[in-house]
Amino acid sequence: MSAKALIAAAETLSAQLDGLNFSAPVTHVYNPLDYAGAAHTQYLTQWGNQPQSRRVIFLGMNPGPFGMVQVGVPFGEVSIVHEWLRIDAPIQQPLHMNPKRPIEGWACTRSEVSGRRLWGLFRDRFVIPEAFFAEHFVANYCPLAFFDNARNVTPDKLPAAEMAPVIDACDAHLRTLVETMQPDWVVGVGAYAEAQAVRALASSSHQPRIGRVLHPSPASPAANRGWAEAATRQMIEQGIWRAQV
Repeated sequence: MSAKALIAAAETLSAQLDGLNFSAPVTHVYNPLDYAGAAHTQYLTQWGNQPQSRRVIFLGMNPGPFGMVQVGVPFGEVSIVHEWLRIDAPIQQPLHMNPKRPIEGWACTRSEVSGRRLWGLFRDRFVIPEAFFAEHFVANYCPLAFFDNARNVTPDKLPAAEMAPVIDACDAHLRTLVETMQPDWVVGVGAYAEAQAVRALASSSHQPRIGRVLHPSPASPAANRGWAEAATRQMIEQGIWRAQV
């Protein structure tokens, strides 16, 4: 499997989403596939260029302000992306900077809690990234981050009419990703991602099973009570992972 198809699909998605307009309360929109495109391409080249199909694709909603927004990698807790995934490409600046959410790239010291939990689980279970990516991959459904000044606005809170072209482009990109990687499973990280996968992949030429795990957001009381244990249990119960002895 060549990463070239994944890179081309990401470039197409980015171009389709550039220039879209969103009404209040959205004040700023970031597309990290643009200004952090070199890091995203490095991620796809380094970890998407595998000879065999993947068994599982984990699918997130959209970038978090201190994760993919900063470094261009889904759920991109900065330290784990840099040290464990060995991504180090330069990060540029967006055309329209949000002064309340500046892009600091590799210098960002804020933790993306969801990313720390997700990648932390994978690091603890698989130890080295080569072992994880031999059968798994991580992607986001939507690459755009929406802000109302400092406040993160999730895609499900935006008007359907404004999101329609975003959804069309993201659905097509997800189908390309799945048809390229041929996974047995697409696992939505949270209910939103699962719902998008169910709808978008209904017309895919490759039909994976679709599962879901609890979202690792710190806004979730259940996630704060031990997300790694809960997510591992959910995946074992669905047959995505096997219990470790």
